[in-house]
Amino acid sequence: MVIAIKDNINIKDEITTCGSKILGEFKSPYNATVVTKLKTEDALIIGKTNLDEFAMGSSNENSAFGPVKNPHNPEMVPGGSSGGSAVAVATGCADIALGSDTGGSVRQPASFTGTVGLKPSYGRLSRYGLVAFASSLDQIGIFGNFTQDTAFVLNAIAGHDVLDSTSADITVPDYINQKNSSVTGLKIGLPKQYFADGLDPEIKSRIVQITDRLKEKGAELVEIDLATAEYAIAIYYIIATAEASSNLSRFDGVHYGMRIDEGTGLTDMYEKTRSEGFGEEVQRRILLGTYVLSAGYYDAYYKKAQQVRRLLKNDFDTAFKKCDVILSPTTPTTAFKIGEKSDDPLSMYLQDIYTVSANLAGICGISIPAGMHSNRMPFGLQLQARAFNEQALFDLGTFIEKL
Repeated sequence: MVIAIKDNINIKDEITTCGSKILGEFKSPYNATVVTKLKTEDALIIGKTNLDEFAMGSSNENSAFGPVKNPHNPEMVPGGSSGGSAVAVATGCADIALGSDTGGSVRQPASFTGTVGLKPSYGRLSRYGLVAFASSLDQIGIFGNFTQDTAFVLNAIAGHDVLDSTSADITVPDYINQKNSSVTGLKIGLPKQYFADGLDPEIKSRIVQITDRLKEKGAELVEIDLATAEYAIAIYYIIATAEASSNLSRFDGVHYGMRIDEGTGLTDMYEKTRSEGFGEEVQRRILLGTYVLSAGYYDAYYKKAQQVRRLLKNDFDTAFKKCDVILSPTTPTTAFKIGEKSDDPLSMYLQDIYTVSANLAGICGISIPAGMHSNRMPFGLQLQARAFNEQALFDLGTFIEKL
């Protein structure tokens, strides 16, 4: 298989930029574990893909190397931050592409480009060799043209890794040979919060058509209440920015990457290197993260967000006692125009409203194509299952594709 790799995943002796000027011509001295496993399976790695700088964005406009364009309409964004990987698969440049998903950065671009995007459970894939954005949320994901493509690749690269302390020591099932081709008796949860105001009427109508078809085929539809979901964006952007502030402190012009040494001392060098090396969105998130971790605000923001995160996780635990899989839209709209939301960060952040919860709860999710909008742009539906139950996503996703 021809495979493309998002440029925040390390390949030995190849440049890893993370879409940022601050890394410059940095060459990785080692392979990420997922890359090692792909090479062991004789995959053909064709190259690196563009991304929002340090994976921070929902549109792929924040790269130091310029925006990625949507192949269905080059005036539109492909979604982010893994937009380059999504486009590599959507255009046929690669059979498979790896991305990273911190709050929807694989599933959202999959929806915008008409591809399949899998976010495995937190810990299912090793993060060793993935440049960290928000360590408690990041997970390497997989793009493909069909659900079974992503299942096939997950089989090859999943598993415990002693080099990653967050990698789960749990047996990896044979996703290809354990599939269930029936939905009879399957309980599908429909979260009422995900079908409320803000969802494009055409997307809502199409998702309802699909759920009605599933009901005809024997599935049971169950309304579920994810009461804490309305706080998911707020929780996410506190925790993610706090962790980003910590993780990106290492990019200081001392150890590797870009260095501007024109000042009178160390502090000047730090300021100039980081001010000119980081883009606007990355600087915004570092500032937000430093603020919520600062003395006097830590308890009010970061600690409170972690407490509400636990409540959100509890909501999902309760929901999965009533259903096997949760079905929803992946995004509230189809792809928007390049530059349309650049001056409105909050509007941009709300593009992840249906996807961030899976990262906060550590569960698995997948976006599969659901149809074409009247504006000639694709959109997806999202399936979510309890942690380490990717098999349920593959079974139902394949069934919906056949429908």
